[in-house]
Amino acid sequence: MKHGFWQSSLLGAALLSLACTGQAREWKEIKFSVEGSYPPFSWTTTDGELEGFEVDLARALCEELQVTCRIAAQDWDGIIPALLSRKHDAIIAAMTITPEREKTVLFTIPYARVPTRFVTHKENEIDFSDAGMANLKVGVQRATIGDKYLTDKHNGIDIVRYGTFDEAFMDLRAGRVDTVFGGALGIQSGLLDKPDGREFHFSGPVFTEEAWFGKGIGIAVRKQDQDLAELLNRGILTLREKGIHQEIASRYFPYDIYGDTP
Repeated sequence: MKHGFWQSSLLGAALLSLACTGQAREWKEIKFSVEGSYPPFSWTTTDGELEGFEVDLARALCEELQVTCRIAAQDWDGIIPALLSRKHDAIIAAMTITPEREKTVLFTIPYARVPTRFVTHKENEIDFSDAGMANLKVGVQRATIGDKYLTDKHNGIDIVRYGTFDEAFMDLRAGRVDTVFGGALGIQSGLLDKPDGREFHFSGPVFTEEAWFGKGIGIAVRKQDQDLAELLNRGILTLREKGIHQEIASRYFPYDIYGDTP
């Protein structure tokens, strides 16, 4: 299995760290928050049920760790404040590990890696010069790494911010924005794989620079809950060792979410 030695080494380190936490809390229940509107990671069905990769992964983690699992949707804008106010214990919501976020929350090891890309109509190709970018109206989800990157790197760019990517895709289809910038997996499943997404395509490079786009996607917990992060690390590594992580991922992604990208 890929990464076997790496996984075994990290698993041993995680178990040793967990064992050395003398006053660690005994977690009998973990309350996860998901976004609930970002397929294939998580979405809400017409019956109000939560489904998706992260929902299945959270349940598998709870089963592996033998704890009660509670999963609830939380709007992206308020997802970290809800964690800090103890509404939830852990965020599993396609949240990229970045230095800025690490100032506020504690992350587990990555459970997925997702590049960031631009998507636009097939008749268009994006001009990534300063002049070309200045003429674009770009849709992003508010407070994401894509939002911060464009804000910091492209002064004067016309950025339209949305609460969800579904809203951004709606405006892209209607021609109210020229392009959307976001996680490639979410764009693939939320737009390109849809019948009305066939007229759109990725344009330009894959954005993966760690300084801007982080170390991968991890579960976020409160900084004081290091014991929970260690417990979840053990769960992630064990699910990968057993092949359960890949089995779950294969339900939603036709490629290795730790490797090649769309």
